[in-house]
Amino acid sequence: MNSSAPISPTDMSTTITVHGLSFSPFLGAQDIQARILAMGAQISSDYEGKRPLFLAVLNGAFMFAADLLRACTVDCEIAFIRLASYDGLSSSGKVKTVIGLQEHLEGRHVIVVEDIVDSGKTLSEFLPQLREKGPASVSVAALLVKPEALEFEVPIHYKGFDIPSSFVVGYGLDYDGLGRNLPELYQLNQG
Repeated sequence: MNSSAPISPTDMSTTITVHGLSFSPFLGAQDIQARILAMGAQISSDYEGKRPLFLAVLNGAFMFAADLLRACTVDCEIAFIRLASYDGLSSSGKVKTVIGLQEHLEGRHVIVVEDIVDSGKTLSEFLPQLREKGPASVSVAALLVKPEALEFEVPIHYKGFDIPSSFVVGYGLDYDGLGRNLPELYQLNQG
């Protein structure tokens, strides 16, 4: 349940520029979709008969959440929250709740859907607040995890890919608002 797929070479060859910075191809759309299908199958098996509530963290997880939901075969629901800790290329170190949770969670099986777990600070602050609402269970599904950057211990039950500590854009992730619409991931060129 906690394993991640190895990152395979992508078939992309074009470097892109976002806000004047150069990004190289990192992870192709087909690799992303294949891993999400596998995650959806695992979640469907684990939550058979439980009707989980997916809680997608905006803005970055919207594409991942949509594809993950489509990959699940169990009855499920989705809600959205917005937590922010990034300012430009780096974490601000402060977690802000911009859009709060409106759903009743008592007795529900909740799956928090995150685009990327970097330091783990956002989830380490949010998960205890979520558990106070009395859900039957709380799991985390993250498309990307940066093991080298983790500073806070957070449980990740469904993981797409472990990636190095570099800045990435695409597939919902942005650099100051741009790059979210790309179907693949690109990594910031250093130097």
